[in-house]
This record gives sequence, C-alpha cells and structure tokens, in this order.
Amino acid sequence: MTDGEPSAQDAAPCPICSRPADTATTPFCSKRCRMVDLGRWFTESYVVSSPMPGAADEAKDEGASGDDPETPR
Repeated sequence: MTDGEPSAQDAAPCPICSRPADTATTPFCSKRCRMVDLGRWFTESYVVSSPMPGAADEAKDEGASGDDPETPR
C-alpha cells in the first residue's frame, strides 16, 4: 500500500458477486461482472427512480422567486 492504491482487502465488495473489487475494474471484481451490470442497465433491470411527488411543485416555487435573469422586469 505504499503507492496510495487501496488493497484488495480495503476495497468495497463487487456489487454483482461480492468478491473484493479489482482496481482495474472498480467497483467490480472483473470485466465479466462489469458487463453483467451493464446488461442489467440495458434490460432496464436497474432504473433511476422518478422524482418524488411534490418535487415539481418545489421547482415551480423556486422559479417564481424573481431571481431568474431572463425574466423581464
């Protein structure tokens, strides 16, 4: 650990198979696990959640504060 790189024991486990992550394929342990994760995104097994209810209302309220430089005065 003299080069500043975390050791395999210090690394978080691979999110696919839970083995120690490899620095070359971080956060995964191998190229295979990296591709499995990518495939899950492509097949929409993973999704980014939609905004919480009320978040759109808060955004509208922030825009109505009069601080918008493009709003004519």
